[in-house]
Amino acid sequence: MDTSRTAPALTTAHDVSIVAAVHDVAEHLPQFLASLDAQTGVEHSRVQVVLVDDGSSDASLSVARAWEQGTAFDVTVLTRLEGGRAAARTLGLAQATGTWVTFPDPADVLAPDYLDRVLSFVRAHPAVELVMTNAVLRDGDGTTRDSHPLRGRFGAGDRVLDLGGSPDVFCTGVRSTFFRRERIERGGVRFDPAVRPGFGSAHFAAVYLMSCPEPVAGLVASARYEERDLRGRSVPAVYADPDQYLVVPRAGYLDLLDLARERYGEVPEWIQALVVHELAGFLAAASAASGAPAPEEAVAREFLESLRDIRSRLDDHVIAGYQASALDGTARQVLRWGLLDTPWRSGCAVVEKVDDAQRLVRIATRFTGPEPAYEYVVDGVAVPPRHTKLRSLRYFGADLVHERIVWVPSGAAVRVRCEGTLVEIRDSWPGAAPTFVDPITRVRTPKARETLLGVATRQPRRAAVAARRRALRKLAASPAVRRRYGKAWVLMDRVQNADDNAEHLFTYLRDNRPEINAWFTVEAGSPDYKRLRSGPHGNRVVAHGSTQWLLLMLNCKHLVSSHIDVPVHRPPAVLELLKPGRPKWRFTFLQHGVIKDDISAWLNPKLVDLFVTSTPGEYASIVGDGSPYVYTDKETVLTGLPRFDRLQRTSEALSPQDRTLVLLAPTWREWLQAPRTSFADPRRQVRADFLETDYAKAWLGLLRSPDLAALAAEHGLRIGFLPHPNLQPLLPTLDLPAHVEALTFEGAGAQRLFASAATLVTDYSSMAFNAAYVDRPVVYFQFDRELVAAGGHLGRAGYFDYERDGFGPVTRTVEETVAAVRADVERGRTPAPEYLQRIASTFVLRDGRCCERVTAAIEALSLPAGRPARRVDLDVAEQVPTA
Repeated sequence: MDTSRTAPALTTAHDVSIVAAVHDVAEHLPQFLASLDAQTGVEHSRVQVVLVDDGSSDASLSVARAWEQGTAFDVTVLTRLEGGRAAARTLGLAQATGTWVTFPDPADVLAPDYLDRVLSFVRAHPAVELVMTNAVLRDGDGTTRDSHPLRGRFGAGDRVLDLGGSPDVFCTGVRSTFFRRERIERGGVRFDPAVRPGFGSAHFAAVYLMSCPEPVAGLVASARYEERDLRGRSVPAVYADPDQYLVVPRAGYLDLLDLARERYGEVPEWIQALVVHELAGFLAAASAASGAPAPEEAVAREFLESLRDIRSRLDDHVIAGYQASALDGTARQVLRWGLLDTPWRSGCAVVEKVDDAQRLVRIATRFTGPEPAYEYVVDGVAVPPRHTKLRSLRYFGADLVHERIVWVPSGAAVRVRCEGTLVEIRDSWPGAAPTFVDPITRVRTPKARETLLGVATRQPRRAAVAARRRALRKLAASPAVRRRYGKAWVLMDRVQNADDNAEHLFTYLRDNRPEINAWFTVEAGSPDYKRLRSGPHGNRVVAHGSTQWLLLMLNCKHLVSSHIDVPVHRPPAVLELLKPGRPKWRFTFLQHGVIKDDISAWLNPKLVDLFVTSTPGEYASIVGDGSPYVYTDKETVLTGLPRFDRLQRTSEALSPQDRTLVLLAPTWREWLQAPRTSFADPRRQVRADFLETDYAKAWLGLLRSPDLAALAAEHGLRIGFLPHPNLQPLLPTLDLPAHVEALTFEGAGAQRLFASAATLVTDYSSMAFNAAYVDRPVVYFQFDRELVAAGGHLGRAGYFDYERDGFGPVTRTVEETVAAVRADVERGRTPAPEYLQRIASTFVLRDGRCCERVTAAIEALSLPAGRPARRVDLDVAEQVPTA
């Protein structure tokens, strides 16, 4: 490619114009402007800066005008009534006079040599029509990380590319991109305000490139654009806007595809790749664990129609070969086959898991349309599945792909036939991401590694680290350690606290099954560690993270926990010591509560051997056909939660007169979380503006209600506030009324709180199941119901409907909530008859034997399953091992 061709020249007063749309960024704008002043290697008088304030309600405009007076740049500050970023950029573009123009976000930061790198590059490569710079992510403390989703484009350094031969490179907007102003003017390229939210800038860039003779792009890896990292926000705002589903697909994607066909006679692959990149975002949001709000049914239906139209304009090979950003195997299958009318069968079967103890292997196949006939052959024997389910891969309200999951006996050779034809056996879906990072090196820092292995130096000492690992492995295998920790059952709740299902099961095991080598672990220095160490089984409590804990885990047979975060069920400190880095234990997920919502996207990647459920509805939602979960009736058991046994005993010891507590217990919201600095740390920090959130205002409004206080005084009741553990560090700062008791989960007293409740007021918490289990009244205070139901929290709405299935009334305001509490109290502190009937049908196991059932299920994990046999002929000789 000839990059020496000279582009049309335009006599200008400036080398580059920086046009920034400013809206309510007073917090970040000074950093952006300072990064402009810090630019080196360029003559500041040759740089034009146009700041367009778009109706800011904060001090953004005054900050911009103050900077205008003291900078060496040629600055123009414009104001307009709020009309959106596209209109602001268009207004600023009309004032631009530079040869090149760029549109950075004024909440971001430019590296000191940013402009110099770009201008030096375009002087060396005059044929370049568009320049993309290297975006890196910038945390709130100013540290940067080269972990941008599109960073792969810059791995080869500064270079020039014709996008016709490198289609995946063009997945860009305008904030870190430079355009020739002469091309913009001649092509009449403008920001389309109709293409919002989210795609207007990429649409502009694509239309611009189509106005150029050739789509020649420069990638300047050396020019660093520091993009503020917004990933700490759990609810992407763009997906909360119905226009993202109703307007953008047609005014943005379809318009662009049709313009390209009109311009070129066909749609270039670089345009198609841009659209695939955008659709990958929708698919990721639809399946994310803490995903974006799901669109309403009518919106989702119309979006699916648009999606099918878009798919008809995309080439199969573009979808199959797209690599610019994350598009996992499932999303690729949905995009490639799930939107077509023609039935599809996966060309492979995936061996997802092998259970050596039970001599079973889990196999998955996928299809669209009617289910084909599958046959499973193990060592020449046709076998029926021991366990099976039909899983639905549901996107935007429709089951776009189906997955048949089976457990069959393992053997030297496993074959799968689809409609009589053998299919390939694989260990993952093509293009799929790994189930989990093992040993989770992406969340470990060098400092954490040194602390973990006891290396006191600042610089890693690899020899010392390796020696430490060898010594720990040798010590763990020694006779003395094996006598103490051999075949251990290790139980834990959270890393930093206990008093959940694992602690209750641990107590049961020590009191009733002493032959089981049960141990409990929790962080040293925590209140629960001190409490348990001084208790009757204190000699079997090990400090989490200690050397003894490492030795215990290296001998662990069963890891049993109420929680399933990475530090709990796949602790990096232990995985580093294992060979080949995979755990030997079987993991039992006791759960923290009863699942009501669809949290399959979060749970499916976890490696669970035993999944405890408590109600028939919950069990069916996990294992039933059409369920989004990957778990079958092999992994899942209906036993009840271990803590229910103690809860029942505690409740039976209390008379109605002892039920004197109005317990307010809200649960967590993912959007209350501040950006995380380490995903290896299970603790979640609360956002700095917590008191300004609707969540805080609603709950504090209820706690401060004079009507609630009068009700409690009238009936001799106490008011207790038990926030989610993530919020409990804020208790001293909340300025609670004097009559409200601040409660915590410390001290193993949570069970008594529920048992002594005159009524429980919660929102969406599974703690309502605790109260209902012992026939205590429940009120659901759901002031933000639409947002949570749409999926703005950890999951999306599941089988449980609060109006139909809940154990008490649903309220939306403080006044309604107080009235519902009064009704419960005046009824005699007992649920209304309709709710008592629901409770009875929900809890079919209230016999005090939950711990016993869970223990039996864990022990059964080591028992081999039977294998039915029928000999069949094989038409190939190749053998495919299962492990």
